Amino acid sequence: MNRMALTAATLFASVSIAATASARPMTPEDVAKIESIGAIAVSPDGTRVAFTTVSLPDVTEGEENGGFEQVLKIATGPDTATVYLPEDVSPSGVQFNPDGSMVSFVWAADGEDRAVWGVPIAGGTYRKLAEVADSDVLSYVWGPNGDTIFMLATAEEDEQRTTQRKAGFNSVVYEEEARLRRLFEASVGEELDAELREIPVPAYVTGFDITPDGKTGIVQSKPTPQIDDTYTSLRVHIIDLADGNVKAIVPTPGKLGDVEVSPDGTQLSMIAGVDKNDPAETTLHLVDVATGEYRALNEGAAEATVDAEWLANGRLAAVVHVGAQSVLRIYNADGSVRREIDPGSLILTSVESAGGKVAVSANSPKHPTELFVWNPRSRDNAFERWTSHNPWLSEITFGEQRTYTYTARDGQQVEGVLVLPVGGVPEGGAPTIMNVHGGPEAHESNGWITAYSKPGQVAAGQGYAVFLPNYRGSTGYGTAFSKQHQGNYTDPEFADIVDAKRALVAEGITDADRTGITGGSYGGYASAWGATYHSDEYAASVMFVGISNQVSKFGTGDIPYEMYNVHSRAWPWDDWMKMLEVSPVYHVDKANTPTLIMHGEEDTRVDPGQSLELYRALKVRKPDVPVRLVFYPGEGHGNRMAGSRYDYNLRMMEWFDTYLKTGDRKADMPGPRPQLAEGAKGATADSDD
Repeated sequence: MNRMALTAATLFASVSIAATASARPMTPEDVAKIESIGAIAVSPDGTRVAFTTVSLPDVTEGEENGGFEQVLKIATGPDTATVYLPEDVSPSGVQFNPDGSMVSFVWAADGEDRAVWGVPIAGGTYRKLAEVADSDVLSYVWGPNGDTIFMLATAEEDEQRTTQRKAGFNSVVYEEEARLRRLFEASVGEELDAELREIPVPAYVTGFDITPDGKTGIVQSKPTPQIDDTYTSLRVHIIDLADGNVKAIVPTPGKLGDVEVSPDGTQLSMIAGVDKNDPAETTLHLVDVATGEYRALNEGAAEATVDAEWLANGRLAAVVHVGAQSVLRIYNADGSVRREIDPGSLILTSVESAGGKVAVSANSPKHPTELFVWNPRSRDNAFERWTSHNPWLSEITFGEQRTYTYTARDGQQVEGVLVLPVGGVPEGGAPTIMNVHGGPEAHESNGWITAYSKPGQVAAGQGYAVFLPNYRGSTGYGTAFSKQHQGNYTDPEFADIVDAKRALVAEGITDADRTGITGGSYGGYASAWGATYHSDEYAASVMFVGISNQVSKFGTGDIPYEMYNVHSRAWPWDDWMKMLEVSPVYHVDKANTPTLIMHGEEDTRVDPGQSLELYRALKVRKPDVPVRLVFYPGEGHGNRMAGSRYDYNLRMMEWFDTYLKTGDRKADMPGPRPQLAEGAKGATADSDD
């Protein structure tokens, strides 16, 4: 070994020793400060990528509680990102204008409505480009020449309702008083143009785009603003922008996802369901703009298309999740597959392209979402990393993470993501958390799996194994797999989770007596089912915004047709008893699992009463079983604010430490208030407000 090699070896050895010495497990406080990539836009000439960094206020260090904040940055290469706006500007809808001289975004200045703003690439202050008086701009698209902007805005004010509300008559008529959004075209110049041209739109618009010639609008709309119509009746309307007349309707029968316009304006890429009973929009289609006719490209394949983007050469790039992994697939303009790129350990989540550059957002088992650029000319089709947030992750000792496949009781192969405890599995198996995703039309990828409601690497650092099952009903394995749960709540879907536990026990990974379960929404339903019907299997349960009574769920939620079409395939009155028997409240007599229940008070998807029903049934019928109900004021179907997310994470881990890690189902409940980090406001009773 020469001297230079010896020096390098010594250096790397010292770095390794230093890293080991500073290594530490991940904590809830780490989760609270995670940053990730949000929106991505590529400049028309491909020389720049604009993106937003998304984060929450760090309440663990005393920052004021709040929701997500975004920072606009522009990069020209790896680690070259420059911040382009002041800290108090949180932009969304980031785009480049057609000549690439400006980045535009949507933002609401203090005391003003949301409008379209722009900041020059060459330097200079940001300014307002277009607005709609007394309305919020929801989204926008640049006209082809950069001299106009098309804006989707909220409905005009209902003056009668406003007047009555001010006088104290503030009643709300359920599902009747929401009003339609409006589409406008505005000229862009040095001064704001007060003259707007309103374009008639069909029904309630959720999104839109225009063809490259600026003559045709691609409008996604539904009959009403109700969320159920989003799932059952959202369609693409092709309209003449000159007069608003509908030229064609794309008659998709199922759910509708991402829609993009080809460079020549003749085709659309459309991610949609294949029929009304398809649980998710995961199939890629091509649409003829002139006629509205469409055809599927990957119907029936064991995969899920999650995003697509046309390339300047007329080809189509698609992010496709195949089980717990992902690929970037390139289609020719005729729909044939040209090539497929394996990103290795990366999980691709979105793709954007312009000027010959293809940018993707991607995460991995070792980092949250970052910006990568694909280099098709490299020998190994490499994805070059352009951003590196969360530098403190280098301090963290991660548990080994990998996909894990097992055989369910009926012979079905089921996959999931397994995280082993830091330091390995102890003799006799590790305490294990089954972390169940919602939907169930969703799936877990073998990427970043730690969040405020997902124990992930925080649990691994505390000696737990974590398994995230892609049980039947999940996407990523084809429509046939995602339909296997339909018409029969709880089985095979929740039986798959029990079978996962038993497979892990058989391999010596999991301690059978120290297995817990958690999840939100449909995962909350699984957690409630695990705490009641399957109580002997689970030593602790943490249920979040979950279902406890399928009978009352029908009358108190906002997606009855969605539940019918892709889940129950029956109405409660078809068989009241059958619907009750697949409800956790019906099986409370079996419950001996300590259960923590958490719910947002403003949840319209799963009414908070679902959590109250299970809590009350357990308290009255099984008074010796530990149960706690926590409501989050102002939160809906999932927590948005930094404070409630951090609080949730602390409570979840404290509950599992008390009952699951010990295996003692009769342990005293932890105190009602979790211990906050020393730097957090409210950490002590006499701390500042």
